Amino acid sequence: MSQTYGIEKPKDHVEWSGRAPVRYVVVIDSGGAAVSRLFLATRHQVDEYDGGVPEVAQMIQGIQPVKGATGPEWDAALQGHSTQERMAAEVYTLEV
Repeated sequence: MSQTYGIEKPKDHVEWSGRAPVRYVVVIDSGGAAVSRLFLATRHQVDEYDGGVPEVAQMIQGIQPVKGATGPEWDAALQGHSTQERMAAEVYTLEV
């Protein structure tokens, strides 16, 4: 018979941040409406919002965007968008 009487000792606490932080916010036209797409540093999309939501505006406030997401690093992430939409996109890089 065990000395714990069936109750396990709690595991040591491990610090874990959960998810990786968002690194890029891309504001891009999608069928006539602006959308804000949030990406990790790996260019993996983690969320998408309407282009005018206040949360996104607050997130990118004071950051200068780079015009255009036409580089090869964006090919897979933005494959559903036309070349014109990608050229007009605004890419915001967030501090981590």
